[in-house]
Amino acid sequence: MSSILESLLAEISGVEDPIEELQSLKTALLSVPLSALRESLTGQRFDVIFSLLNSSQREQVELCVDILERILMAHSPLQLAQNYRGDLQAGLTHPNETVKILALTQIGRMVEDPDAVTEILNNNDVLKAVISCIGEEKIAVAKQAIQSLSKLSHSKLGLDKLFQSDLLETMKHVMAISDIIRYRIYELVVEISCVSPISLGYCANSSFISELLDELTGDDVLIRATAIEMVTTLAHSQHGRQYLAQQGIMDKISNMIRGADMDPLSSLYLPGLIKFFGNLAIMDSPQQVCEAYPAFQNKVFEMALDPDPALIGVALDTLGLLGSTVEGKQVLQKTGEKFKAVLFRVSQLARSGATELRVRSLDAISQLLTLQPEQQTEDLLALTESWFHLLSNQPMDMIRNIITQPFPELHCGALRIFTAIGTQPWGQRLMISTPGFMEFVLDRSTGQTKDAKDAKFELVGSLVSSSTAAEILGSQHYISLKTYLREGPYYVSAVAAVSTEGAD
Repeated sequence: MSSILESLLAEISGVEDPIEELQSLKTALLSVPLSALRESLTGQRFDVIFSLLNSSQREQVELCVDILERILMAHSPLQLAQNYRGDLQAGLTHPNETVKILALTQIGRMVEDPDAVTEILNNNDVLKAVISCIGEEKIAVAKQAIQSLSKLSHSKLGLDKLFQSDLLETMKHVMAISDIIRYRIYELVVEISCVSPISLGYCANSSFISELLDELTGDDVLIRATAIEMVTTLAHSQHGRQYLAQQGIMDKISNMIRGADMDPLSSLYLPGLIKFFGNLAIMDSPQQVCEAYPAFQNKVFEMALDPDPALIGVALDTLGLLGSTVEGKQVLQKTGEKFKAVLFRVSQLARSGATELRVRSLDAISQLLTLQPEQQTEDLLALTESWFHLLSNQPMDMIRNIITQPFPELHCGALRIFTAIGTQPWGQRLMISTPGFMEFVLDRSTGQTKDAKDAKFELVGSLVSSSTAAEILGSQHYISLKTYLREGPYYVSAVAAVSTEGAD
């Protein structure tokens, strides 16, 4: 292989238009596993390929990028740092975005390697150029720069370099380019902050975090909405939540929810505030969050009853999120008539809302009704059964009607509700007492898409795995369900296959 590469590189050097030769080199490189390629590359130089990047011909540049990607991946990060650092640094200012992304990806490999990172940390110009890429117009370039820089947070040396050297000024300079670029720097800072309490400390001491938190209450509502998203990401880590609590951010966001009624533009940022507390409730405790910040739960109920689709959608997602946990179910149940009104509204939306809201309503209902076998106490089974009967006078018919409508996402969403109640004895009793229901479950012709077949298979699986199903559904149905499960989701009987061929 080594001699073939040498020969191809010589051919490329000797022609004016090397497209064909580059294609041959690319094919040769891809035909060999990386491990074998590693040995063949020893002692080879690829200056000719790097020099061919300096072309206005897009096809040539992209072929060179494909070739270099393969070659560089076959080198260790330390070899890259020692032999190709200058070439990669030049790639960071190349006019073609694929060249920039290639350089950033390889620098990212070096940054996360304990041997190679020292070479990078000793080279300010490379890191400054990477930071400058965050200010690039192309989002793909900026994202790769953020990803590569965030890996510096894995070591104290990397954090020191980023936040305690002149690179900090470079970040602040790039940040000043525009609102969009400022938020890319915040994205980097939040990503680094989530790694550990130590990395959060560096970000907080550099004033980036306090600046981000100040933007929560800024005049521009769109910037406010973006700030809330960032703060929600920061709250994904336990140390991030502790920091936000110490800074009084939970109270601040709760007050923003309270004051939203007075702001005609609140619908632009209110969904973000609700998502923040929804995530908080799931990560900490639904009961604690709802008790400490009652404005959150009240607003979710209000939004579910609101005519604005943007608000309804977030309310549905949040209700599903809260209701997916036992503690969340109990919190919702405690509100009594308020939640009953909300649940009936969710049911109405599932039947006759806009398609997207119908799908989200069905998802919320299935989460609210789901109980794992170990959670099925008498009280909780009574709770989910009572909620199911609040959906409609004839909830089984209501869900069946949605399944028969010609929208695959509604079909699957409705099936998931049956899957949720299929593990619970009261659900199984309803199924066996509903005429034609078991025949519908076992009928493979009712859903023709892959997703529909998968959803039906899940329903069958939930019934078979239940310890009460054989007794409640009867042994004949139970055996048929087990056969369905054994045959898999896409089974077609021989008779059905023959009749289909005849129809053709």
